[in-house]
Amino acid sequence: MTILIKTTDQIDKMRIAGKLAAEVLEMIEEHVVTGITTNQLNQICHDYIVDVQQAIPAPLDYHGFPKSICTSVNQVVCHGIPNDKKLKSGDIINIDITVIKDGYHGDTSKMFYIGKPLPHAQRLIEVTQECLYKAMALVKPGAYLGDFGEVIQQHAEKNHYSVVREYCGHGIGEEFHEDPQILHYGRAGTGEIIREGNIFTIEPMINAGKRQVKLNKRDGWTVETSDRRLSAQWEHTILVTADGYEVLTRRSEESF
Repeated sequence: MTILIKTTDQIDKMRIAGKLAAEVLEMIEEHVVTGITTNQLNQICHDYIVDVQQAIPAPLDYHGFPKSICTSVNQVVCHGIPNDKKLKSGDIINIDITVIKDGYHGDTSKMFYIGKPLPHAQRLIEVTQECLYKAMALVKPGAYLGDFGEVIQQHAEKNHYSVVREYCGHGIGEEFHEDPQILHYGRAGTGEIIREGNIFTIEPMINAGKRQVKLNKRDGWTVETSDRRLSAQWEHTILVTADGYEVLTRRSEESF
């Protein structure tokens, strides 16, 4: 496995792409309300990325994916395809944004509540975000990929949740998905060692019930929990710096 070390010029372009991806999530928030459809959210995001940011929505036509964003509602773990079903109060949704600007990708996702959050859903979402932040805090030159997996798995399981194993984070740059794979479970001190200039995503998918998932054979994309219980995910694109990390997709609401 070769983990690419980005040049200064590449890092500058990744910063721009990451900032744009974060701005899409900030823009769409006011539209994520009861009664809207995920197709409408997709169109708003598509128009913003193309017309305002003058960028490219990476998911569109990626291996045949039909939309510009992924919208994963309730028991959908990832890769949900926007449709005409209206969102209702009590739903939770992950919106996953990847933009391409000047040939480089920025990839991030965020959980949203529809209407008033239900307590069990809110707890799952908060713990999943904590899993991401705990893993990010370990990013620095010399860390092992297994360090991230262990801290995510421990925090999720301590809270009686489970970690999806079939899907993972990934290196990112000129390609949407590069080496390495970032597993969200594992053992500290194992796996590849990361270095300054590496850029990758961490994107834990945490289930309220069992970890097993199933792929929708009809559309070939949508992944759901096998027991149909809720799933949550958060994602950031992260640069390894000389003494730690920089979150290239940080939103203005966040501080680390």
